Amino acid sequence: MTDRLNKGQQTILFLNRRGYAGFVSCRSCGEVMKCPHCDVSLSEHKGGRLICHYCGYTQPMPKLCPKCGSKYILGFKAGTQQIEEKLKELYPGVRTLRMDADTTRTKDSYEKILSSFANGEADVLIGTQMIVKGHDFPNVTLVGVLAADLSLNENDYRAGERTFQLLTQAVGRAGRGGLPGEAVIQTYQPDHYAITCAAAQDYESFYQEEILYRELSGYPPVAHMLAVQIYGKEEENVKQLALRLTDVVKSNMDFLSGKQKEQSNKKIQVLGPAPANISKINDIYRYVFYVKHAEYDVLVEVKDRLEETLRQWQPRQMSIQFDFDPVSVL
Repeated sequence: MTDRLNKGQQTILFLNRRGYAGFVSCRSCGEVMKCPHCDVSLSEHKGGRLICHYCGYTQPMPKLCPKCGSKYILGFKAGTQQIEEKLKELYPGVRTLRMDADTTRTKDSYEKILSSFANGEADVLIGTQMIVKGHDFPNVTLVGVLAADLSLNENDYRAGERTFQLLTQAVGRAGRGGLPGEAVIQTYQPDHYAITCAAAQDYESFYQEEILYRELSGYPPVAHMLAVQIYGKEEENVKQLALRLTDVVKSNMDFLSGKQKEQSNKKIQVLGPAPANISKINDIYRYVFYVKHAEYDVLVEVKDRLEETLRQWQPRQMSIQFDFDPVSVL
């Protein structure tokens, strides 16, 4: 960055805030606390509990890292404002622009920030995902990606895919003019395939690694997944309905028809129920469970059976949604 400032060239600092509230990791070795059943990171909740939002697995916050024994185990948090302040400490007089949810609330603020940076009114643009998607700044020769692990360890099976997308976009912002560009990625996991393939802009290699993970874990697009989401104002009622519906799937396999019936009992997987990733929105509690199977039609039959059961039970003041192969687990 010192080199670029001396040359009058521009820098973009991208804070990867996706998954921002989520994972817990060791600051010494980078080990992330993961669910032993779902291979996604555990989320930190009040009371010192770590929870998996797929299957409901919980464990207390460890006092020592299970891998290296370090006591430096913390949730990962960062913000663009703190980065801007630190940057001005390191480089007094540096001209900065910050683009995040706080600075783009007013009308036209998004365009004003981008046009100001394009016109050379700032040396460094600091921001979140919105600064790496498709913008073309010929004088940008350096991109710094801060905390790539935030999305890499999001508690979602698509975490690697989303990280690769974001980093590929971010790396592609440097060197778009006549000057050569460079990107620097900050991560605790420099050998992870999502990081190395994004740095090399190598989609084919990433796909080969990611599709193998999906095959081993039974996640889309190799298999199919049905998310059953239950919403209501009374948390206990929502939880109990989620448990009862899960039992319907587990204990009533006879509704699976046709050629799949003989083998479906072995192949169907039920994860949960558990509080949704965001467990409460606007005083509405949210629970979710997942049903996985290689055949999409089987999951359609699961959904139909659950809808029939709900018509019989007629639960009050609660709503249920079905989402096939959900894009997001929030």
